Amino acid sequence: MGVMMDKLAGWLQHLGMSEDMTTLLLRLGAILAILVVAFVIDRICRKLIIPVVRRITAKTEFRWDDYLLGNDVLNDLCRLLAPVVVYVLLPAILPEDAFMIFMMKVCRIYIIIVCMKLICTIISSLYAMSGEHEKLKDHSLKGFYQMLKLVVICVGSIIIISMLIDRNPGAILTGLGAGTAVLMLVFQDTIKGFVAGIQLIANDMLRPGDWITMQKYGADGLVLEVTLTTVKVQNWDKTIITVPPYALVNDSFQNWRGMFDNGGRRVKRSVNIDMNTVRFCTSEEMDRFRQQPWMEGFEETGREEVNLYIFRHYVEYYLRHNPKVNSDMILAVRQLQPTAQGMPIELYFFSADTVWLKYEHLQAEVFDHILAMLHTFGLKVFQSPSGTDLHLRS
Repeated sequence: MGVMMDKLAGWLQHLGMSEDMTTLLLRLGAILAILVVAFVIDRICRKLIIPVVRRITAKTEFRWDDYLLGNDVLNDLCRLLAPVVVYVLLPAILPEDAFMIFMMKVCRIYIIIVCMKLICTIISSLYAMSGEHEKLKDHSLKGFYQMLKLVVICVGSIIIISMLIDRNPGAILTGLGAGTAVLMLVFQDTIKGFVAGIQLIANDMLRPGDWITMQKYGADGLVLEVTLTTVKVQNWDKTIITVPPYALVNDSFQNWRGMFDNGGRRVKRSVNIDMNTVRFCTSEEMDRFRQQPWMEGFEETGREEVNLYIFRHYVEYYLRHNPKVNSDMILAVRQLQPTAQGMPIELYFFSADTVWLKYEHLQAEVFDHILAMLHTFGLKVFQSPSGTDLHLRS
């Protein structure tokens, strides 16, 4: 290659061109030739090799190759080919002088930048692939992958700086050690977020799609994503709340995932009975009650039965035979401490559907039915007297 360059230089000088102009033209021509070769190789890779790889990956039964050999990864690989070709051919064509050394340094820096981009793309592909993995899809790994990208960028930046100042990367790291306190202060949220993210994943405390409640930060909704510095929560009013990941580790929050996993949403409400209406049942009432199917399993005490006792038995029977109630979970109808507002009868049960609207409809349906059935047992709900009631009594 050197002999050919010498012949071209001699021919140009024979045509009357100066030595400086000849050197400039030869260098520009050599660089142009290298760029053309790199461009041709890049086009061949994009137009021939990539389509072949895509067809091969499309025919395989595996999913990992669709991500690790996807469009983004292959395109970044093609971007890496051109600077590598230039880096290899430059020393073979240009003489080793200041200009060639400068061009080689530029090529090395560009190659490192493209490699950083390629590694980050592979990390993104791994993150997308983990989203379809049976054991990993329910875990929030975005912060972990973001931290990997940050490490790649930091390492690449240190290498580039060391090339620019012609220093060993180890010397730069030693210099950074003196400023560790400043770096920790600047990146404290990122560091704490990364550590908190690992704790959240290791303890399975939080997953995308979980319903969490955190009153301190006004969060009450579904977790959208968990990153290094924020946890995005979409409240039920469609507003977005961002919470630092370390706050979820240091503070208390309520995760409703267990409710959905168990297939039941708790109902714990009471109705206040007017204690003046609690009495013993007459023999006629008992004869009528014994004919009802809900008296099955009723244990008579052998003496006069209290209407409130029979009412509680009826409510429990009604709940256990309601298809919208999860009868496999705890179900109880119990008395609470009497108050000035009457005798509270609490219903404690779980709905069979955890969807919020269906859950609210079930609550309304159950208490509508109970209020309508009270008079059957000679009971009345307690209700504070209003001005109209006082006027009628007077």
